[in-house]
Amino acid sequence: MHAPIVIRPPLLLIPKLRNRFARVVLSAGFLLCPVSAMYAGGGVVLEDDVCIIWIDFYSAHFTAYQPDSRGNEQFCEDLPDTGETIFVLDYLHNSLKEVPVDFRIIRDVTGLGRYAKLEQVEELGDLEKQTVFYQPPVVRPDASFKIEHDFTEEGAYIGIVSAGHPTNDSTYTAVFPFEVGARDFSYLFPLILLLAAGGYVFLRRSARSGMVSNEQGVRQ
Repeated sequence: MHAPIVIRPPLLLIPKLRNRFARVVLSAGFLLCPVSAMYAGGGVVLEDDVCIIWIDFYSAHFTAYQPDSRGNEQFCEDLPDTGETIFVLDYLHNSLKEVPVDFRIIRDVTGLGRYAKLEQVEELGDLEKQTVFYQPPVVRPDASFKIEHDFTEEGAYIGIVSAGHPTNDSTYTAVFPFEVGARDFSYLFPLILLLAAGGYVFLRRSARSGMVSNEQGVRQ
């Protein structure tokens, strides 16, 4: 006697293929999308093609420039080059004009890269050893806070912005990991989608081919 041949109908195979395809596409998206855009709990996020920094309930437009190498080109977080860099915070929350705000840049020694959060920064303790730039607290009644720093080394950094409260002693802090000398790999996203779609078609054809082979075996 021959072993029974199990035939899987296409309707049972296609959902599995769809699930595999969805996992591939989602993985590609998470790899290429900026982490800051995925987390709304502070730091720099992209909202309607505008970079916003959230310091708890405070918010401000966030822009970085590298005039020597990139002219007026604007950056949200990662910087392509070393050299003179200008960070600008244009306050959106009126109370920010009344409170002291400071700005610190440290080397990222957490080992977490884009996933570093305030909790990991606080665990470092004394930040002086890792600090490459620090602007002490200052009040900007004109609602525009600008700092300049000359990056001499490529690598991973963490920006830390702290702001006080207008009526009590509370301090709110936002952190945003970024890289200097960063390479833009966003152009790979269409290629990854294309490969994922090709894989989906291949799996679907393989499933159909297997079904045909099973049917032929039954007829024999």
